[in-house]
Amino acid sequence: MLTLRPGRIADSSYPYRSVLLPTDGSESATAALDQAVGLSRTHDAALHLLSVIDVGSLGTDVRALAQTEAIEANANEALDDAERYAKAESVDAVSTAVVEGTSVPGSIRSYVEENDVDLLVLGTHGRTGLDRFLLGSVTEKLVRKSPVPVLTVHSPEEG
Repeated sequence: MLTLRPGRIADSSYPYRSVLLPTDGSESATAALDQAVGLSRTHDAALHLLSVIDVGSLGTDVRALAQTEAIEANANEALDDAERYAKAESVDAVSTAVVEGTSVPGSIRSYVEENDVDLLVLGTHGRTGLDRFLLGSVTEKLVRKSPVPVLTVHSPEEG
């Protein structure tokens, strides 16, 4: 599903020049990676791969520091895997970044604005009901607030 903010013309940034895929290494992010890579290759667009570390959910003690380091190592591994895949699929312009923030959607929006991204590709986890209420939905928040079109990709288990 491609979602546009009210008032935007559907093809105002088409063909895409700069595509962003936030990734956490999950199945849904991997499904979205396939689409982001395909679009980047087709439009000869730069592909930005981003991982956000939610430092707001971590404490400030020594254990939190160790946990942050482990999360950062996992984020870098997910980005390295995604970058290798993109380059193997003939995407030449690939950049990676790990950012820390207290809001994952806010950090992604900031990255979009600071890096002239014109398409955001997001995997969906398919949470519903209580899980969605308690955990929130990064995708839902970005669909509502993104300054650029958002392409959502269902993970394989969602069907």
